[in-house]
Amino acid sequence: MGAERHWPCEDAQFRTACASGASEALRCIEGKWKMILLSQLFALGTLRFSELERLVAGITQKMLAQQLRELERDGIVKRTVHAQVPPKVEYALTDLGHALGPALAALLDWVERRRRSTAGHANVVAGDEAD
Repeated sequence: MGAERHWPCEDAQFRTACASGASEALRCIEGKWKMILLSQLFALGTLRFSELERLVAGITQKMLAQQLRELERDGIVKRTVHAQVPPKVEYALTDLGHALGPALAALLDWVERRRRSTAGHANVVAGDEAD
């Protein structure tokens, strides 16, 4: 397991600031589609709107545009419009977006750890119910 981070929890102001900062970070990536979009951009690099639309099953054009606008507003994704006919619009992670990589990897590690932990618990609970 990785090193544990020290959280100086004695200071109430610090705890409030941490909670506020974490909430702000999660707000930037919350929602059904943002993590899927980010995973595509991390894996494949720069993608056109139509490519993202094809890669993300079930997303509407309206929702795709909205989610990309929000990611752009938050500095995570960069939108590049090429002056040509037909218009070509590409999306890529910014440096700030790339900086999310280690945090997202840590979240994935946590999810796997949680799944293993709760799977064992679910088996115990299911076994208890069989009695």
